[in-house]
Amino acid sequence: MSDQRVVEVTAHDLPLHCPPPNAELWCQHPRVYLDVLHTGEAECPYCGTKYVFTGEKPKGHH
Repeated sequence: MSDQRVVEVTAHDLPLHCPPPNAELWCQHPRVYLDVLHTGEAECPYCGTKYVFTGEKPKGHH
């Protein structure tokens, strides 16, 4: 899927959920929390947005 939206996130964005707080009303869907720390990326099951973790992982997370 070439038009897939990819969003880079950092430790500041955790806990990560989609849609993000600044999402437009037209693109709202039920909130889903995503684990980007386990594999470094996660995809929203509703809208298909791919989130990629960048930077240093927060201390205390497994």
